[in-house]
Amino acid sequence: MRKSSISLFSHLTRQRLKSSIPPLLSRNYISDRPSSSSPSPPAVSPARFSPCAIIQDSFFKSSQFHTNPSRNMNTLVETSPQISSRQRKSMEKSDLEEAFESAKTIEELLAAFKAMESAFEERELGMAALKVGLKLDHEGEDPEKALSFATRALKALDRDDTGKPSLVVAMALQLMGSVNYGLKRFSDSLGYLNRANRALCRLEEEGFDVRDLRPVLHAVQLELANVKTAMGRREEALGNLRKCLEIKEFMLEKDSTELGKGHRDLAEAYVALLNFKDALGFCMKALEIHKEKLGQNSVEVAHDRRLLAVIYTGLEEHEKALEQNALSQRVLKNWGLSSDLLRAEIDAANMQIALGNFDEAIETLKRVVQQTDKDSETRALVFISMGKALCNQERTADAKRCLELACGILDKRETISPVDVSEAYSEIAMQYETMNEFETAISLLKRTLALLEKLPQEQHSEGSVSARIGWLLLLTGKVSQAVPYLESAAERLKESFGPKHFGVGYIYNNLGAAYLELERPQSAAQMFAVAKDIMDVSLGPHHADSIESCQNLSKAYAAMGSYVLAIQFQQQVVDAWESHGPSAEDELKEAHRVLEQLKFKARNTFASNEFTTKALPLPQTQTYGSDRSSKG
Repeated sequence: MRKSSISLFSHLTRQRLKSSIPPLLSRNYISDRPSSSSPSPPAVSPARFSPCAIIQDSFFKSSQFHTNPSRNMNTLVETSPQISSRQRKSMEKSDLEEAFESAKTIEELLAAFKAMESAFEERELGMAALKVGLKLDHEGEDPEKALSFATRALKALDRDDTGKPSLVVAMALQLMGSVNYGLKRFSDSLGYLNRANRALCRLEEEGFDVRDLRPVLHAVQLELANVKTAMGRREEALGNLRKCLEIKEFMLEKDSTELGKGHRDLAEAYVALLNFKDALGFCMKALEIHKEKLGQNSVEVAHDRRLLAVIYTGLEEHEKALEQNALSQRVLKNWGLSSDLLRAEIDAANMQIALGNFDEAIETLKRVVQQTDKDSETRALVFISMGKALCNQERTADAKRCLELACGILDKRETISPVDVSEAYSEIAMQYETMNEFETAISLLKRTLALLEKLPQEQHSEGSVSARIGWLLLLTGKVSQAVPYLESAAERLKESFGPKHFGVGYIYNNLGAAYLELERPQSAAQMFAVAKDIMDVSLGPHHADSIESCQNLSKAYAAMGSYVLAIQFQQQVVDAWESHGPSAEDELKEAHRVLEQLKFKARNTFASNEFTTKALPLPQTQTYGSDRSSKG
């Protein structure tokens, strides 16, 4: 099992991505960000993002209201002594339009919209409602009000009974998806976004100008990635992020900063799936772009390097990870980003621990703890890492004291930062496992699970924690208690990490072991078969864990008395170990011993034609997603 510090990985698992407005589009699309001629450091990517408004100013002005063809009517008014009521009404509408278009703040927009309500019919207010809704959603302060404007916009604009797709309707659907995401109504959000995506794809097929479609399509794809990530469907979300990057590559220059961020977003998504190999290429590309465009000492380059350190840690290339961390720290220090710098120093200490440099790690952490606030989460992270280093030095009492101090801080912050606290509890539990304090670890994980169950967007974490509890209960002999946790983990994670992710094999392997212990060999054989299928695909049939799953499957069939199948799978175990050569001599010898034992039992128990009638047919494989933390 790969164990990596929460301070390295936690910020990658729940981030909402941002559909920022690149310079190429800022000429045509609304941006609420003020421009400045004074130099400033590149913005640090926040932990939670929402798509920006993507509606053309010119589109509003040309399409919104058709009741007043021209403001040149004022010249007619000056020369004509009489004004008809129709002309007067048209002039009033024109004035209201002008006031709405010139509004800058949300308060001005709301006031202008309210004034328009008395002069325009509801069907004429669709574009204005859309603009207000996008502004409210972008600011994120009143999601319920944003939802009311989004609903009005969609109702007013979606009036075509022919089913013909419309760009403005797609924009309204995207807004509905974004607002519902902010309200944690993920199923509703997904429905609106899928409708928007279908409409945009139809428009593209019908020859609509792709230059107008791509920014909206990008926002929809990015929001789909956010929603699917929140729902635990991370593998699907990865596909949406890849489409986002493809769209950016069409729209932006090759050295665009935004294109670099797109590569980094995708790298982070791969890291969240523990796919460090694929993450590496995208992160290196982001670093290359940002170095070329912004220079070695930019904040974006610092963030790229920090992510690169995470990836190298996952690949167990700790020296390279330390090198990237040091380069990142240097830039963060120059920019005065003290909070990020402290986290980077904690990361470096964890890398030193992975390399076995415990004294050096402890000295770093002693220096960092003096710069933290008394009850801050950063201070808790320092104590957790300190506990890890002391545990590795077999200073168990000191390690436990550090972990107790961390728990004392985290206990006060459960309601403030439940996700961060749950991740920290999970890391502490892992250290108690290392010290064979299994009851304490189980207690902490159950506390973690109680926090996560209240957070619908943390389904993947909930499943992972359930898997760990199940494994620990199995390890401590509480088999009947373990089964519900393992079954729940499989159900929770079936969509999170993809159908063939290696981690799910460990959950099903553990479930098989539990069923075998409970004398349910048929259920055990089904679980072991699923585990073997997943591991053969994700790790290869000759990987040690794949061989183990095959061995377990043979054991389950032997327990059922189905010796023909038991011998068949045990022979596969022998063949697999033979492929390892001299390095697996002991394993091969044991595999041969078990095979001969099975053949002896087969000869002395049943006739060959009776074996197959009792054999359980291999199931149609149903695989589910997980993370590797469930492995025993």
